[in-house]
Amino acid sequence: MAPRANWKGYLKLAELACTVSLYTAVSTSERIVFHTINRETGHRVRRQFIDEETGKPVEAADQVKGYETGKGEYVVLEPKEIASALPESDKTLALDVFVECDTIDDLYFDRPYYLAPSDAISEKAFAVICEGMREKKVAGLARTVLFRRVRTLLLRPYRAGMIATALNFDYEIRSPRGAFADIPDRKIKGEMLDLARHIIETKRGKFDPSTFEDRYEAALAELVRAKLEGKPIEARKPEPASNVVDLMEALRRSAARAGSAGKTQARSSGTKGSGKPRKPSPKPSRRVSQRAAATRRKAG
Repeated sequence: MAPRANWKGYLKLAELACTVSLYTAVSTSERIVFHTINRETGHRVRRQFIDEETGKPVEAADQVKGYETGKGEYVVLEPKEIASALPESDKTLALDVFVECDTIDDLYFDRPYYLAPSDAISEKAFAVICEGMREKKVAGLARTVLFRRVRTLLLRPYRAGMIATALNFDYEIRSPRGAFADIPDRKIKGEMLDLARHIIETKRGKFDPSTFEDRYEAALAELVRAKLEGKPIEARKPEPASNVVDLMEALRRSAARAGSAGKTQARSSGTKGSGKPRKPSPKPSRRVSQRAAATRRKAG
C-alpha cells in the first residue's frame, strides 16, 4: 500500500509538466514515546493554558497569537488576519534553475522528501525530466508553498524518483564566526600529523547507515522490557577516564591500537569486516505497555 502523500501538485520544466506527489522521507514514528502519567492514579495528564496573571484556564476560543513589542505589551493578531498573510499556492514546482549537486552547502539542508509521479499518465514526463538531470549531473531548484510556507526545494534524481530537500533560508543560518572565534590558527606538522593520518587511514571505510544503531532507543527498549518483566534496573557504570594527558602519547597509543586491531580482524575473517550490523533490541509493543500500566494501577 502506497504511503499517504504530504503534498500533491505539478512538476514543470519549460512547457513539460506532470503531476507529482511528495512523501515524507524521514519519520520518527518508530521511536519509543512516553506519556506523562499521574503517579497516584495511573491516569494520563493533559496540558492546559493558564493566564499567567489571573491563574485561570484559558479556553481555546479565547486564545490568540501575539507579537511582543515591549515587556507585557503585544500586538494581537486574529486567526483571520494571520491567514490573510499566508502565500497563495499554485501547487507547482517550476524548475527554473539547475546547479551542480555539490555546490550547495549541506548546512542549508533542512528536511528530505521523496518526489514521485502521481499517476501512470505522468510517469513518462517525470522520467524524461529525471533522466535529463541525471545525465547532466545537476540538481534543480524550485519553489512552492509547503505547509503554509514558501519553501525552496532542491530536487535530485534518486533511483526511480527524486529526493526533494527543503532548504533553510539564508537568514536562518547562524554565522560560524561566534563558534570559531576563539580557535587559534595552528599549523600541525611532523610526527603528530603523520600519526593522525595513519589513524584515519586505518579507519577508512564506506558509509552504511544500517550499521549505526540508535543506542538511546535500544536502551529505552531494554529499560521498558526490564520493568515489564519485573527485573531490577541497574545503573549504567561510567566509563573509566583516560589517564593520558600528553597529546603525542595519546596519538601514539591510538595508532598502535588501530594497527593491532586491523591485524587481528584480518586474521580472524580474512576481510576488513563482516559488514553485518548488530540488530537493535525490538521495541515493546503498545499493547504490552498498556497491559503493564493496567497491572500497575491494580497493584496500586
